[in-house]
Amino acid sequence: MRNRPAYAVEAVDHALQLATLLRQEGSLRVTDAAAALGVSRSTAHRLLVTLVYRDFAEQAPDRSYRPGPFLVADPGQQPTARLRAAALPYLNQVAAQTGESCNLQVRVGARTNVVAYVEGPEAFNVGDRFTREWDARLTSAGRILLAELGEDELGLLYPDDELGAAERRALRLELERSKARGFAINDQLTERGVVAVAVLVRTPQGAPLAGLALAMPKQRFEDSKLPTWVGALTAASALLTRDLDRA
Repeated sequence: MRNRPAYAVEAVDHALQLATLLRQEGSLRVTDAAAALGVSRSTAHRLLVTLVYRDFAEQAPDRSYRPGPFLVADPGQQPTARLRAAALPYLNQVAAQTGESCNLQVRVGARTNVVAYVEGPEAFNVGDRFTREWDARLTSAGRILLAELGEDELGLLYPDDELGAAERRALRLELERSKARGFAINDQLTERGVVAVAVLVRTPQGAPLAGLALAMPKQRFEDSKLPTWVGALTAASALLTRDLDRA
């Protein structure tokens, strides 16, 4: 399990998170940056100006900020500020209901990005995951999103020279299992000692949008609690989709 170090320098941590957001989203305004980090507009502005000075960001003519020479925006990533703002109340709700950390991930190609995160109230909990990226095959959110793909689409993401026949069959079986039961599990595949459970979040039109995940230390994972966890996640997912339709 990788938790936030006790000696972390907050300003450095915020600057690195902003750099990751710029690469993921392609553009940020000061208000978006402030909301994402939970800091004041003046603090967000100082951080962005510093990134510009060090060539990690550039200011566009409309006064937004975009990736600088040291960063490359991912062309497949869609802006997530609106999704993050809509999702955070429900992440807080699930974390309060379950006691565990909750996060929202979107898929970009074969990877998932954590675009929103709320730490659970338990004393010993999974640390901050905001802006983290993983192989979609390994995360619970990534698996529930990949389960929506057809065989051809999955083959484009994971070609034959990357996955052997046996590994591809195992992945397909796991994705089918996840889709059938309505949730996916990651048992220590991304981090030792961490288990995660995720359900799908759809757009108001019904398309796959994100994965809503609950992460916890392995010692607190119990099969008997899965119905409660999945129920809380599923209810939050439905409310998030409803709110996106109203926005």
